[in-house]
Amino acid sequence: MTCWYEGPLAAFDTETTGVDVETDRIVSAAVVVQDAPGSRPRVTRWLVNPGVPVPEGATAVHGLTEEHLQRNGRWPSPVMEEIARELGEQAAAGRPLVVMNAPFDLTLLDRELRRHRASSLGHWFESTPLLVLDPRVLDKHLDRYRKGRRTLTDLCAHYGVVLDGAHDAGADALAAMEVVRAVGRRFAARLERLSPAELHTLQAVWHAAQARGLQAWFARSGSEEAVDPAWPLRPGLSAAAA
Repeated sequence: MTCWYEGPLAAFDTETTGVDVETDRIVSAAVVVQDAPGSRPRVTRWLVNPGVPVPEGATAVHGLTEEHLQRNGRWPSPVMEEIARELGEQAAAGRPLVVMNAPFDLTLLDRELRRHRASSLGHWFESTPLLVLDPRVLDKHLDRYRKGRRTLTDLCAHYGVVLDGAHDAGADALAAMEVVRAVGRRFAARLERLSPAELHTLQAVWHAAQARGLQAWFARSGSEEAVDPAWPLRPGLSAAAA
């Protein structure tokens, strides 16, 4: 029987106007589907005119200017529904979804759906649950004492994954998928007997523990920064759709 990390996977990534999931917007997104390691990936892309200013700092990261998005991007409402429908179809097809730092991208998508569709991300997974594989959570749990940062670029370097065109949603999604496959192979003895559903549940526990550890470190450092333990989606706020 093929292990999950050698089988079909999908991956999702976004580029945004900033890092606040409650107020920032999606400007581009991609879903990548691969049936097996080494097979040709199928990429679906979206470019969005967010209808709000795009800070220069965000453009410096992903290269998408406000002018370019106004000229070439689509309005958010239909795009958000298309993305949610695509993710729902991947879940229905039985493909686990790879999302690097899932609480960011999935929560941001949820807020965009609430903002533009009066809906929620959970609505699209009422019949078939979304099973998420988060390379950041997996790596941090399985290799917890390794020093250094764990951004996607760092993980790619550590696991020998080539990342061409960082901060392009399609490139980042494909790289995250390759990292997850590499993590699966490296820690096969600990992962191969686990199903994606079991791993989804475990990652929620692992992320919560990681969040508690980081919160304790902030407290010792005198920082008031709060760490949300929820994974893969942060609870909705009443003001999120504003």
